[in-house]
Amino acid sequence: MGPDFHHRRERLTRRFESLKIDGFLVSNPINVTYLTGFTGEASFLLVGTSDALLVSDARFGIQIEEECTGLRTHIRTMNETTLQAVGQCLDKLGWRSVGVESGNVTIAVHEALKEASKYVNWAPTKREVETLRAVKDEWEIGQIREAIAAAERAFGMLKAMMSPADTEVDLSDALESYVRKSGGRGTSFQSIVAIGERSALAHAPPTPRAISTGAFMLVDWGAHNGLYRSDLTRILRPRTEWFHPENMGFDEGRLEAVYKAVLTAQQRAIAAIRPGVKGCDIDAVARGVLADAGLIDYFTHGLGHGLGLEVHEAPSIRPKVEDTLEAGNVIAIEPGVYFQGWGGVRIEDDILVTPEGAEVLTSVPRDWETTII
Repeated sequence: MGPDFHHRRERLTRRFESLKIDGFLVSNPINVTYLTGFTGEASFLLVGTSDALLVSDARFGIQIEEECTGLRTHIRTMNETTLQAVGQCLDKLGWRSVGVESGNVTIAVHEALKEASKYVNWAPTKREVETLRAVKDEWEIGQIREAIAAAERAFGMLKAMMSPADTEVDLSDALESYVRKSGGRGTSFQSIVAIGERSALAHAPPTPRAISTGAFMLVDWGAHNGLYRSDLTRILRPRTEWFHPENMGFDEGRLEAVYKAVLTAQQRAIAAIRPGVKGCDIDAVARGVLADAGLIDYFTHGLGHGLGLEVHEAPSIRPKVEDTLEAGNVIAIEPGVYFQGWGGVRIEDDILVTPEGAEVLTSVPRDWETTII
């Protein structure tokens, strides 16, 4: 059984009384998808207490029929903009106070909306739909499992096909192909393949640097199935015979110590996951491990993030953020430490928050012995 979009919209309408609004204008395309199943763009969704209306244009007429069976639709004419059509629809609906996604609506769009519907009082809201999206239903969890499986199969193909002459660009491009061959629609983002000291760049863009020129490499990748996404990171060590002579003196003992500290930080953070715990407290668990190892100054980003229709969404797992975990959250946990001129180590897995604690959805081995290519 597929997603229940009516139920999703009904959950949003439960917020209307406390927000003191008659209806809600959804402008973020990802949120429109979540509430309707429509995957196009340039469209707005009007959600009321008893009905919903998708305002779009003729380019998407057939697509809307295919993706949104039964959803009421207004297709604008060629002589008006979509925002003008929204205004006309609002005038007919008679709503006087309408919630708007303040994090997505620009000043220009806001001004156009005020011009298009002069009698509406626009009420800015924050993360209303994003908060709903943070708790996944069983169908969504199944979609994420599929995205993880495609990413893991692709990673297995990547390792099997690697050669010492392969470059960061080669491997990043190959992952896109392998994900598609593994059943995915594409990678969740441009895959990060960072060799040697370039792994100290948390979001390193790929270069022509070859595997043989570094003693280890970081691979951060994911897959999507058209909607839902996965996100993983692993460290790989080329076999000794692949080494360039300049790497023969590399201090592997230091790499092992850093790797095992990061792995311990991740494992303890995962063990602390359960409903009702704040994301900042999970983050603190990992930071405590890295502080004890003398590495805390080199952990320069948050511990994790929600995962779903976007690769970064609610809840946030980082310092000073009060997001509280709930059963049904899917989160990526990714501690990392980075040393300029030497390299970085990051380990990332996707986790389902269950009523009992945490279920690790990813299965790529992450113990030290399995990092050898």
